[in-house]
Amino acid sequence: AVCTDRNSHVLSLPFLWKHDQLAARVESRPLKLRKNDYDLLVIGGGSGGLACSKEGEVFTDETECISLCLTGTKWGLGGTCVNVGCIPKKLMHQAALLGTAVKDAKMYGWQIPDTVSHDWPTMAEAVHNHVKSLNWGHRLLSLFNLLVSVMFQLVNSFNKGHSESLLSLFNIVIATGGRPKYPTNIPGAAEHGITSDDIFWLKKSPGKTLVVGASYVALECAGFLKGIGLDTTVMVRSIALRGFDQQMAGLVTDYMEAHGTRFAWKSVPNRVDKLSSGALQVTWTDTQTGSEHKDTFDSVLWAVGRAPETKALGLDKLGVQLNKETGKIVVGPDESTSVPNIYAFGDIGEGRPELTPTAIKAGKLLARRLAGQSTELMNYDNVPTTVFTPLEYSCVGLSEEEAEKRHGKDGIEIYHAFYKPLEFTVAERDASQCYIKVVCEQGGTGKILGLHFTGPNAGEVAQGFAVGFQCGATYSHLIQTVGIHPTCAEEVVKVHITKRSG
Repeated sequence: AVCTDRNSHVLSLPFLWKHDQLAARVESRPLKLRKNDYDLLVIGGGSGGLACSKEGEVFTDETECISLCLTGTKWGLGGTCVNVGCIPKKLMHQAALLGTAVKDAKMYGWQIPDTVSHDWPTMAEAVHNHVKSLNWGHRLLSLFNLLVSVMFQLVNSFNKGHSESLLSLFNIVIATGGRPKYPTNIPGAAEHGITSDDIFWLKKSPGKTLVVGASYVALECAGFLKGIGLDTTVMVRSIALRGFDQQMAGLVTDYMEAHGTRFAWKSVPNRVDKLSSGALQVTWTDTQTGSEHKDTFDSVLWAVGRAPETKALGLDKLGVQLNKETGKIVVGPDESTSVPNIYAFGDIGEGRPELTPTAIKAGKLLARRLAGQSTELMNYDNVPTTVFTPLEYSCVGLSEEEAEKRHGKDGIEIYHAFYKPLEFTVAERDASQCYIKVVCEQGGTGKILGLHFTGPNAGEVAQGFAVGFQCGATYSHLIQTVGIHPTCAEEVVKVHITKRSG
């Protein structure tokens, strides 16, 4: 693996343009690799790219597969997940959960001072140190596979005016992921706002914050900000958690509202102005009434979607097909693009889940196929995921809306239940939004099409049930399973009330 400096992604990778030479390499592949010859070039040093590169190295002795990984990230190795995504997000979510636990502790007999406050710099330093340790771990693993002569050749070439460096390549894999977008039609948005790339690396508290957007990124950020005691507002243009089951999305936002997060529903921002005091004045319109509103905030966090990192790669010169609306690369079931021997996976691929574990698994499977060790394709069906909002939401399989669309309203049976976690009882916490939904095929053994869960440790609960989906789990299997008492997960195997029953 070769890690270049933070600006190297603007090189447009000139060797990609030598497609005629790539084709020649494919037609006549030498038995013995020469200098600058690689079986696999991985562009992108995120979780997926690193997994693909490392997996390629596993087969080096057996297949002479030598891989080279180029990364142009401004962070350390690991991409979005490690640096500005899953890892810092979950740790800050944990900080918020601990705040709730402190409140609960009094009911369990712990003597807690009446005034408890949160210190952002202490949390930030601890999170940053952990992320940097992960960066270092990735770097050490990369060093073991480092081709020193090539590294110096590439770096020296890049530092000398970015002159062209020609490599002979057998396969190119693009795994460059994406970056948060700023809205382009709102004055002051980029000048005065931040994104999820920034929030996790702030050394000072963001203070009173407006989060614009209602994706899982938006709600997760708003959730932990409110959880550590900050005044937080979420501005929603249309619906929350688009693409997720909408009943479950409503439970998530209901819980957040009940616990102090403000929501500006059906609202769109018009402009952001920085006042002489340093505060940010946001002007927005309520689309239902047409009325205009203003308020001041210390920070404005934009969570309005992500854009794929394709512009700097010069893919148009190769003829790699992109989706014109999203900018993502159109890929086949085997991650192939419209150009032979060029592949793409992860967030950069059109229609692929923007989830780290899927990118890692897809990258490994691709490397094995390219090394001739396997023909297994990535299965993108029934991928489980969790939204780490204050009340966590986990799901696997189809939403109720999608199941009804595919099978018809009379073709599905939905079992559901509200429940109260034992942990909530002594603490006298409201469990109004703790809910389970199991979507099944109607009739027969009732194949499970989707499972949805809101409650504590939702991801831990759903991970086990996700295994059942790989085995064709049915409602019969579910109710035959003995629960572990007293847990939240056992409530899933006890559901017996159907929506159809009223």
